[in-house]
Formats: sequence, structure tokens, C-alpha cells
Amino acid sequence: MTSSVGSSCTSIPRQKQRRSSRRSCHSPGRDSRAPSALGDFQTLPLEIFQMVLNYLSVKDISMLSMVSKTISSRLINYICTSSGTRRLLLQDFHSPELPGRKEGASILEHYRSLGLLLKRCTLLLPTRDRLKYVHKVLSGVSCFKLNGCASPLHCLGLRCYGVFLQILTAGWDELECHRVFNFLWELSNLARKVQTVVSGKPGSARRLELRIRLFCRGVLLSPGSHRSDSAFWLTRILKPWPMVNQARLLYIIFGPVSSLDGHVVWQKMIEGPTDESSLKGLADAIKLLYGTEAREWTADDVISLVDELSVLPQEWLMENNARLLLLSGNSICFTFLASKAVNGRAVELARLMVFMALVSTTRHSLFAPKFAVSGWKKLCLREIHLQRLTGNPGINWVQALVSLLIFRGFCALAGQRDEEDSGFLNLFHLVNAQASFHKEILYLAVGNSSSST
Repeated sequence: MTSSVGSSCTSIPRQKQRRSSRRSCHSPGRDSRAPSALGDFQTLPLEIFQMVLNYLSVKDISMLSMVSKTISSRLINYICTSSGTRRLLLQDFHSPELPGRKEGASILEHYRSLGLLLKRCTLLLPTRDRLKYVHKVLSGVSCFKLNGCASPLHCLGLRCYGVFLQILTAGWDELECHRVFNFLWELSNLARKVQTVVSGKPGSARRLELRIRLFCRGVLLSPGSHRSDSAFWLTRILKPWPMVNQARLLYIIFGPVSSLDGHVVWQKMIEGPTDESSLKGLADAIKLLYGTEAREWTADDVISLVDELSVLPQEWLMENNARLLLLSGNSICFTFLASKAVNGRAVELARLMVFMALVSTTRHSLFAPKFAVSGWKKLCLREIHLQRLTGNPGINWVQALVSLLIFRGFCALAGQRDEEDSGFLNLFHLVNAQASFHKEILYLAVGNSSSST
């Protein structure tokens, strides 16, 4: 009895000992088989891990960053190292090849992939910390700065910075994008520099105008951006300034430039007629602000902006003003003409309609005479509708239009007799424009009368 009790008492510690021994033998094996956030890379020293990264493309490293938070942290540290900087921050921005060719396209694609890599690596960081980290990585690239490159016209640096930023901020909400803009605005001290060019005499700071143009077009208004993104960034650039300064800044960014040195040409719109290519950038910007993507702009804002543009640095030739309106599209064109009619500026409206007809019939013009006539028709219908509603005779701008057409014809006949051949060529275009314009009106009148009968 005693022995059995003693044996049972002595057996209990042995069972506990066996359990503890089994537990102690099993624990190391279980821990060794536990999955690691680094996976197989856990066995590699940090130096070897970074050497492996040198054999991966930027896209592959970007995919690797999504494996785990630990790997992402290692990649963040790797990017800031000297080897990571040499590997990722390519700076061959001054290739003799054009940006559209292989060399230019490849470096742009590289920075597009780098933007995706940093977007994924910093995904869990607050916006402020993400921007600080990105600035830390890119601060060593002088061509990414407003005044950092000695040859900005032949440099792809700002365009690479633009595609990088475009990918980095894709999908960010509007508040985060506001912070990005403020960060870049303060970092480049753009407020003071823009104040210098919009308050001084046009062309007095030509180099600074060029730098601001290239930075805004290359970084903030990166080619290939969605219209909604472009509208957002352009609004941020323009809205802090009064309307007069907005027009000046818009001309600096999108106005015509010299083919020799790239500087903004301020006298082009007042010295003589210009072509569509010189006005296309301004017209596209106006259409962007007038569209549904630019929610902070009203039709009156855009019309006022066009009005301010047409007197920079002095009043434009009416032909250039008409060409800009036609390039901006039917909707803006009609709204601008209607504002003239509403405000009683009948003579200005009539002159503008004459030159719209002239521009529409000039050789190699992008427009047909029907384009100008459509605006005339809409204004007529609007005038008739207002007269029916109010009972007032309204503005007799149609009479002013016809009178001005006849007046310009007689002036041309009287003043061009002793001129050279170029004067007679201008007379031919003027008479041809009037004939085409009146022909379309007659067709329109005949068509309406035949349909009514």
C-alpha cells in the first residue's frame, strides 16, 4: 500500500517532467517554422538583401514593397542609401534625343515606375510625412528645382518630376492634393516669384517668366494628366491672384514663345495677325476652365479672364481676339458675344463678328464660315426671345454689324488703292469674307422661309 502510494506519488513528477520535456523540445521547432514578415530574406544579411535589389527592375521592387510592412520599411531605408540613390535616381535628362524618342520615353517611364514605388512604400504614412520623405529622396536632383538646371529648354528633369508626381498623387483626395500644392509652392518660393512677374512690366523678368512657365507646365500640369487633375492644378495656380494677374499668369504659362530662346513673346498679339498654333495653348486652357471639371470657375469668371487677356500688354488686334474665341469653342464664343450684347457694346460686337467671318474664310483656317454664322444665328434667336419677353426693342447690334461691314468695305476700297500687293491681298480676303458670310446668311434665310412654307 505504501509502496503503491509512493510509486504513484513518484510517477506524477515524471509525467510532468515528460510533458515539460516534450513542450521544451517542441517549442523551438514550432518557432523555427513560424512564418516571418521577411520570408526567405530573413536569412540574408542586410547588405546581401540590398545587393539582390540591384538585380530587380523598379517595377519588381514596387511589387516587392507590397509583400509586408517589414519589407516595405527595408525598401524605404534602401532608397535613401547611396547605392539606392545611384540605382533609382537617374539623371540623364539632357540627352540629345527628343523627348518623344526612345531615350526620352525610357527615362520618363523610369520615373513613372519610381513614383509608383514610393507611393506603395509610403502608403501607411500620413500625407505630411510622405511629402517629407519624397522631398528627402529627390532633393539631390538639381534639375527638379525651379532654378536648378542651367539649360532648362533642353532638359527633361521637370517633365520626369511631373510624371513622378502624377503617379504619386493619383487617387489622393482633394485635401491631400491641396497639401501637395502648398508644399511645392512653399518649397520653390513660387509665391514671391510669381508676384515679381505679374506685378512688373511684361517681359521685364524674361528668365523668371520662362522658369515659371516650364515648372508649371512640366510639374503641375504634366502632359497626359486627366482633365480633372489639370483643372485642379491650374485653378490652384491662378485663383490666389486678382483677375488682372490671373490673365498675366495664364499668358506666361500658355502664351506664344520665341522659337530661338523660349521666352514669352508679349508683342505678338498686337504687332500683326497670328496663327492658330500660337493661340492653341491659351484656347485649351480657357476651354479647361470653362468645362465641368473646373468647379470653382463660373462663366462670368472665364469671360472676364478672356477680356483681360485681350489687352495684354496692350489691346490685341481684333483678328487675333476673334481667332482665340473661335479656337475656344462654340459655347465660350457665344457666351462672350452674348455678354457684349447684354452690356450694350454693339459696335464691339459688330467688329468682332466681322473679324470672326474674316478668320473663318482665311486660307488654311481651321474654321468654316458656318462657324461664324452659327454664333450670329444664336444671338439673333436670343435677341428675338428677349424682345418677346420684355417688349423692349433691345440692342440693335445687327444694324451695327451690317453698317460696319459696308463701312469697312468702303474704307478698304478708298485706302488700299496705292498700297502694295499685300494690301490688295488683304482687301481680297476682306471682300471674300463678307461675301461668304452674307451667302451663309442668305442660305439660312432661304432655308427658314422654305421650311415655314
